[in-house]
Amino acid sequence: MTAKWSRPPLPKSVIAAESFDVGEPSKVGLIEFADGDIEINAGRRTIELVLVNTGDRPIQIGAHYHIAECNRAMAFDREAAFGMHLDIASGTAVRFEPGQSRKVQLTTYAGREVAYGMNNMTNGTVRSDIIKQQTVRRLKEHGYCFEGERFPVNTPPDARFAKSSKKATK
Repeated sequence: MTAKWSRPPLPKSVIAAESFDVGEPSKVGLIEFADGDIEINAGRRTIELVLVNTGDRPIQIGAHYHIAECNRAMAFDREAAFGMHLDIASGTAVRFEPGQSRKVQLTTYAGREVAYGMNNMTNGTVRSDIIKQQTVRRLKEHGYCFEGERFPVNTPPDARFAKSSKKATK
């Protein structure tokens, strides 16, 4: 004789039936919006800078990206932009076509005020003058454009990006 599988019995509910009589079931998932506009980044320091895409491809910069570390071909005052991001709504971005310049408003980070990842130029607190100096130095060493420069910047080649000048021999 072959044993057949059967579903185990369902456990009895440990939640009292009256628990479901509480609240307003018609409002589950309802979002109620307040009247008027909501100001984003209220009370934070802001600056305006002109950013120029000196590259040959479009560049898009997201709302929370540490602007000082954005694409190398973007030319602007990266030192002034240290510790800041675009003052635009979360989830949005600003696009720069090749050769396009645009004045943007930047705002400071809040909370822990740290920048990690992105292009790995900061990786620490944006409140430290030492980290700011190190970041600006790294950006220059890696050929990032600063205000008034064009891409590519004539800087000594970085070992990570240098092409070998030696010819293969047999």
